[in-house]
Amino acid sequence: MLKINMHEAKTQLSRLVEKAYEGESFIIAKAGRPLVKVMRIDTPASHKVRRLGFLENRLTIPDDFDSMGNEAVIKLFEGQS
Repeated sequence: MLKINMHEAKTQLSRLVEKAYEGESFIIAKAGRPLVKVMRIDTPASHKVRRLGFLENRLTIPDDFDSMGNEAVIKLFEGQS
C-alpha cells in the first residue's frame, strides 16, 4: 500500500483523491508515522463486524443464573472446603 507523507498529500490532494476513488487506498504519514488510511467511501470493510444478539434463540439462561453456586462461593469466602 502506498505511504505518503503529509506535505506530499497536501500538495497532491486532487491526484490522491482520484487514485482513492479508482480503488487505490493509501496511507498518510507524519514524520514517518502512519496516521490515516484513505480509501473510497464504498469500499467494503476488511474486518468482520461483530453484532449484538447473534446468539438470540440459540441458547437459554436458567432463571436461577444469578444465584447458581452461591453456597460454594460462600464456603470459599468462609474458608471452608
